[in-house]
Amino acid sequence: MVTVALPDTWVYALRLPHDPRAARVARTTVRAALNGHGMSEVLDAVELLTSELVTNVYLYAKGPASLRLTALGEGRLRVAVWDSHPYIPAPFAKPPGDSVPPGSVGAVGGRGLFLVQELADSWGGWSLGSGLLDRAAGKLLWFEVGGRAAV
Repeated sequence: MVTVALPDTWVYALRLPHDPRAARVARTTVRAALNGHGMSEVLDAVELLTSELVTNVYLYAKGPASLRLTALGEGRLRVAVWDSHPYIPAPFAKPPGDSVPPGSVGAVGGRGLFLVQELADSWGGWSLGSGLLDRAAGKLLWFEVGGRAAV
């Protein structure tokens, strides 16, 4: 049996421990993958947004996380981050087009999810359950950049 795949599609998956160094590991992985596949035009935005999502996982979830980079073809890239906390923050809980206000001028944090709405072409989130024995507990947040944006 022969499998056919478009040459510009690929997937990388990375399991991240609950560790303050996870954001750096995620940034390094993103940089290596995108440079290796000639996607430098979206590198800075993807690296920044990935770092923000993984940092939020470390701050708000107590367990491990997973990062998945998926090249969708035609220059599009989807980044998904899974964690064990079921809460879906804005802008992921809102349809694209609904605005999330930027963080206040003097605030130390609170700008990361605003950056998603400013730099990503599309984004979303799915709650996967919250029970202690639920094997699919947590949430999946994703964003896409580059090429034609997903509708």
